[in-house]
Amino acid sequence: MTDARKSDLLLLVSTLLAAISWMFSKEAVQLMPPLMFMAVRFLMAGSILALLAHRHLRRMSAEQLIQSVRVGLVFGIAMSCWVTGLFLGTHLGEGAFLTSLGVVIVPIIARVLFKEAQPASTWIAIPVAVSGLALLSLENGFRPELGQLFFISAAFIFALFFTLNTRAANNRMVTNRAGETRQKDRVPALPLTAVTLLTVALVTTLLSALLEPWTPTLSGLSMALAWWVTASAVIGTAGRFLVQTYAQSLSVHSHGVVILIVEPVWVALFAAGWFDESMTATQLGGCALIFAALLINRWTVVSRAIRSWVKHSRIGAN
Repeated sequence: MTDARKSDLLLLVSTLLAAISWMFSKEAVQLMPPLMFMAVRFLMAGSILALLAHRHLRRMSAEQLIQSVRVGLVFGIAMSCWVTGLFLGTHLGEGAFLTSLGVVIVPIIARVLFKEAQPASTWIAIPVAVSGLALLSLENGFRPELGQLFFISAAFIFALFFTLNTRAANNRMVTNRAGETRQKDRVPALPLTAVTLLTVALVTTLLSALLEPWTPTLSGLSMALAWWVTASAVIGTAGRFLVQTYAQSLSVHSHGVVILIVEPVWVALFAAGWFDESMTATQLGGCALIFAALLINRWTVVSRAIRSWVKHSRIGAN
């Protein structure tokens, strides 16, 4: 299996972990302030990965550390906007749609800010994906509210995070102001993820300390809250983002991240079982369009697999 295919498969796995994390997060923010939840969640997740990566962390250069912290700062701001939208929003379908738009904005950010060439299939897949996300999440129409503004902000910042994360996780050639070109070494996935998550924890802790009361939560801790936070930290944060970063390290191209648009499909399916919600024909149509966008975006790989299957079928028949 090629690195590109491994990357696609692992990105798909990360969407499953992300969808599960939506359930954990929604349960947790009903029991504690949202920024405080993010601070605890990312501190736990980052600490777990830092323990596993302690040898790698000691070998990181100053340049690699700065890259990782920069990714974490952008990610921390994005996650703060996202969880505030989750806390304030009353229409989570629209919120999921708006947040997922960050994934389809990634190729645009990569092209405009970093001059990364994008295949034609990506530009064809984007409007199909947006249409699918709209059918999946906006069945009852778009109802603007304060929470949605945070989701929109998060989408754009997530797009920048995805791009910076891909660049940090891969070797790349850079040109300085003097016109000299050199290779910038990648940051290995494990230490990159650990530093990124700890930086998010620092950002959200500072914001929470300034904006939220801590006493009610600390004096009213419960086993249920501890479970939701722990599950979110281990499964939905440490596990999910390590898998995602490793997947991004297998491909220098950012357009593969479009696969993450499948996340709201899993969210809808899990919500059906978790919160006893149902999916309408319109939402199922949205799911179909999203999968169609994935096939379009990765058509080169899909068509090659189909040709290989047909060839082997003919050989077997003879």
